[in-house]
Amino acid sequence: MKRYSVSYVRRAEQDLTEIADYIKRDSPKNSAVWLETVDKILGRLAFFPYSGVIPKDKYLASLGYRIVVLGEYLVFYCVRGRKVEIRRVLHGRRRYGFLL
Repeated sequence: MKRYSVSYVRRAEQDLTEIADYIKRDSPKNSAVWLETVDKILGRLAFFPYSGVIPKDKYLASLGYRIVVLGEYLVFYCVRGRKVEIRRVLHGRRRYGFLL
């Protein structure tokens, strides 16, 4: 099985930092556990890059976006060649079309 590289654009890294900081306010331990879970689940994209669902939003789908659900959060990513690019990590209740 060929492995894809997984990378985060700067905005996705900022999203993760902001979410972790928010969780850390209530529980530093839960923040660390959440980041470990994110790393583990998104690391699987290296082997299964097309495992995320295609968004219902036709525009995002046409751009090649896929979504992985992480509890209350949605991870938006694209597969380009042999590379998985994590673009955004947003709360599921947030309106996201204009953010991507």
